[in-house]
Amino acid sequence: MQIGELAQRTGVNPRLLRYYEAQGLLTADRGPNGYRRYADDSVLTVRKIRILLDAGLTTEVIKHVLPCTREIRDNETVFDWCQSLRDLLDHELATVDRRLDGLQRTRDTLAAYLGQSS
Repeated sequence: MQIGELAQRTGVNPRLLRYYEAQGLLTADRGPNGYRRYADDSVLTVRKIRILLDAGLTTEVIKHVLPCTREIRDNETVFDWCQSLRDLLDHELATVDRRLDGLQRTRDTLAAYLGQSS
């Protein structure tokens, strides 16, 4: 299928599809006319990418996670677990936890500042 059909079937803008391709998340062959041709399973791949992006993963992390995805069930990605995937997601979780701690400290500081204004 061409990029317009993939965009229509997934609800994702063609510009984003080209971005996913540039990031190594999506592949396309080129027809004799130079147009991108996507395989039928690209629809599922794009859905997985969107779910992983919505989970807060970067495209760099998704590049490593995507090959370990098996299917989508109840709008969540099902993984083929391996130690490297578990290590990668553990690292991402620790990064999110650190960001949350920093945001909580910032929130507490701002609340304290506002408490001084009374």
